Amino acid sequence: RSVIGTSSLRRAAQLKKKFPQLEFRDIRGNLNTRLKKLDEKEDFSAIILAAAGLKRMGWENRIGQLLSPEDCLYAVGQGALAVEVRAKDQEILNMVSALHDADTVLRCIAERAFMKRLEGGCSVPVAVNTMLKDGQLYLTGAVYSLDGSDSLKETMQTSVNYPQQNEDGPNDDVQHVGITAKNVPGQAQEAAENLGVELATLLLSKGAKHILSVARQLNDAR
Repeated sequence: RSVIGTSSLRRAAQLKKKFPQLEFRDIRGNLNTRLKKLDEKEDFSAIILAAAGLKRMGWENRIGQLLSPEDCLYAVGQGALAVEVRAKDQEILNMVSALHDADTVLRCIAERAFMKRLEGGCSVPVAVNTMLKDGQLYLTGAVYSLDGSDSLKETMQTSVNYPQQNEDGPNDDVQHVGITAKNVPGQAQEAAENLGVELATLLLSKGAKHILSVARQLNDAR
């Protein structure tokens, strides 16, 4: 049967569930190395890579199929760029605040809050998808067993349609799951964080902790 190469537990778990007839094997290395393994060895029928990296390298012709969110959710914060600065350094915070993309800030806060509440990490298959539309933030989150046979997936939404207020003073450097965004309404950031926490709490109430515990133990035993 066809063998698919991926270095991601999260991708393998999701795709095993959707395509049980395929075999998934670990593949490592940078883009060049992985593509070379695909081309020169007969081990893999296809490999799964982030499309952004291929596009950045000008290798879009190597993309055979793009996976939709229905096929494969992404990792928390995947593709987002952040600038790390000293906490409470107002001068630098003011300087970098010009770089903020409000949609990305809110999506990342929700995703990171979801992961934090689940106590997930890169050693367990936790996946998300976020979307902002008409002032509503939608968060889909899921957890999977390593073989994809056991999973929980839910979607929740919240309004983030709040005006920017003058928030100078003691709360002007409030962090939400490690993110400080001075030019994004504080109420919207709080709503995004609450959304992530609430979705994770819902999954935990349905048994997510057990799925993640088993996945972590199996992965550690590899």
